Parts: sequence; structure tokens; C-alpha cells
Amino acid sequence: MMEELRSKITGEEFDYPALLDSLREYDCPRDKITSLLRQGAVVRVKKGIYVFGERYKRRPFSTEVLANMICGPSYVSLDYALHYYGLIPERVEAVTSVTVSRGRRFSTPVGLFIYHSVPMRAYPIGIDRVELDGGRSFLIAIPEKALADKIQADRGTAIRTQAEMRTYLLDSLRIAPEGLGKLNPETISLIADQYRSRKLRLLSGLVRRLGGRGEGDE
Repeated sequence: MMEELRSKITGEEFDYPALLDSLREYDCPRDKITSLLRQGAVVRVKKGIYVFGERYKRRPFSTEVLANMICGPSYVSLDYALHYYGLIPERVEAVTSVTVSRGRRFSTPVGLFIYHSVPMRAYPIGIDRVELDGGRSFLIAIPEKALADKIQADRGTAIRTQAEMRTYLLDSLRIAPEGLGKLNPETISLIADQYRSRKLRLLSGLVRRLGGRGEGDE
């Protein structure tokens, strides 16, 4: 049965409708799902979201793809995305995302997933789609948006000047100056407008001072 199931579900991450549809030729497909879960052939990440067990997986599952699936609409951002782009040195255990719904946390058999709420007007700008093998993909913030989301989410930090912003970025987040210099100040300015954020306008000005690339630069 598992060979047939794997021929129908080619990805490592899948949802309940896909699993049910793949078992539609069996009597009592829901009972089959229960049996697969008990055997460990399929692992429930969250109600309605699954990955294949160790014995039957063909490649590592993507925590980024799962993050998009667990709570939507959402995209990977904040600390996880900053580490993904190499902007912060520390490895991040939880997969952090942004959503327009309320903030939530999901502790699952495959890891911790954290979702931070942002205003609808700030959500759509600065999102990239990463294509993986097997036709899989996930949404993630571009570097400028990931940093903007992080700054906005960190409400405990009062930043009033570019000097304070620089200290926060270099000392608290431990972002290297050369990393900041690769960001686009014009993109940050557009994101600041959507967030209506003075702090992000300070960030845009600081990145421009540090030699951030402008529109049209390679």
C-alpha cells in the first residue's frame, strides 16, 4: 500500500484531502489513515497536516513548506528568515512566520512554529517564492522585509535615532555592517510606508548611509 501511496503523493508534506484522495479506492479510508498513523508510516504534524515517516520518506521534509501549511495565509520571516539569509549568526530553532490572523504557536512532532500578526496593509509587500524539488515551494520574506518584520515585532525596544537603530542592529541582533550594506534602502522605505513606521524610516536612512544598494544596482 505504501508504494502506491508514495506514487500518488510525491511530496513529503501533504494535507488531509490529499491523503484521503490517495486512499479513496480502499474501503474505510479513514481507518487506513488511523492505521498509517499508528504504524508511524505517516506522522501528523498538526490536525490535517502530515509528513511521511522515517522509513518511507524520499527526501527531508521542508519546515518552511510546513510553516506555510500549518497557518495561512503566512510567510516565513523574522529570526528564521534573517538566519536563512545569513544576516544573523545564531541558528534559530523555531520556524518564525508572519500572518494577518492572530499570533499563534504550534509545538509539533517536527518542531516549533511561531506566527506573529501584522497589519493587512503591510502583509503583501516583500514576499518571495522559493521553488524546491518535486514541485514544492514556500513563501518567505525578502531580507528587507524580514528585518522590518523583526523590528516591528520587537515592541520592547525604543528606537528614536539612527544611532540607536545602529546599536540595536549591530549589538542586539548582531547583524554585520556588510550585511546591512547589501539591503535596499528604497525597498525598506516602501515597507515603512505600508507599516506607517518611523522606526523603519530610520532603518532606511541608516542603510542608505551604510551604502545600501539602490534601485537598479546589482
